[in-house]
Amino acid sequence: MAHMYPRSMLRHYFAGLTEQTFIATLGIGDPALIDYLSELLCRFVHIDQIYPLRDLKGKRLEELAAMIMAAEGYPPEGRTRREIYRHIGDFALFWTGLFPEQLKRMQARFNHDFFIDYCAQGKRSYLIASSYEDEACKDEAPVLKRLSDEFELCAYGLNHVRSEWNQPASGRDDAFFKPSAD
Repeated sequence: MAHMYPRSMLRHYFAGLTEQTFIATLGIGDPALIDYLSELLCRFVHIDQIYPLRDLKGKRLEELAAMIMAAEGYPPEGRTRREIYRHIGDFALFWTGLFPEQLKRMQARFNHDFFIDYCAQGKRSYLIASSYEDEACKDEAPVLKRLSDEFELCAYGLNHVRSEWNQPASGRDDAFFKPSAD
């Protein structure tokens, strides 16, 4: 049976790794950006958050090309274009930064993503999502614009975060991965 950790512990763990990487290693002291990336990591722990979009038949959209078509055509019921573009940016950043070795599989010859440049599409999608500055979106718009402008640097930072969480816990107080007594 898998041990379930409270979301707050997971959020705290990802926030610590992200802050360490972006502030100490990369010299980027942008709290809003760091919080956004920490929350992205926390959200994308669940597969339903990586693939929340569905087509008209209810089939999960797993390829970036299909998500782009949904954003540019008729957004799935209950979704806004801004939300879909933001998700496309998050999806592209997640795979580019954390699991770049998976991109070859995702862009296999017979997949629709074969011709998609994940970095370019992530930057474009964040830029589009950042252009929505109505009351509900105005606080997040500057972060999305920064993600568009510095997509590659953020992907590099997330790759460093992954390498940190893959390090053995010896020498650091990593209570998150210590087995609990219950």
